[in-house]
Amino acid sequence: MSASWRVVLLLLVCAEAAVLAVLEVFFLLVRFDGSLLPDWGAWPFPVMIAVAVVSTPVLVMWAAALSDRVSAAAAPLLVWFFTIFGIAYFEPGSVNGVSFLLGDWRTLLLIAGGALPGAVAVSAAMARNAANRPGLYDTAGTQ
Repeated sequence: MSASWRVVLLLLVCAEAAVLAVLEVFFLLVRFDGSLLPDWGAWPFPVMIAVAVVSTPVLVMWAAALSDRVSAAAAPLLVWFFTIFGIAYFEPGSVNGVSFLLGDWRTLLLIAGGALPGAVAVSAAMARNAANRPGLYDTAGTQ
């Protein structure tokens, strides 16, 4: 595959990371309140945390498959992270007086559930690069 196609695919993966971040934030407030889900006492149903846990490492692995650079592998994770915090900072509005990102456990789990597995996937890409290029990443003090 040519370098230009890899850049295009990497940009598409980054765009997908941004779209997923927006959807995860907007659907974080889903509850069992009878409006979208059945009425079971208005319990929170933060299914988007599970989506973030699964999707961010997958996007990082796709980006790592396109390039040997760590910056390319980390690009979807960084786009996801800055999209989440961009929504939190600019707060595009509220729905019936409720903000999109609340200051509670769901927001914390969303950020941790997306960032930590994504960071582990970036470190796996770094380790894979180090194993495939042994002369470039010698450890210090072994001569």
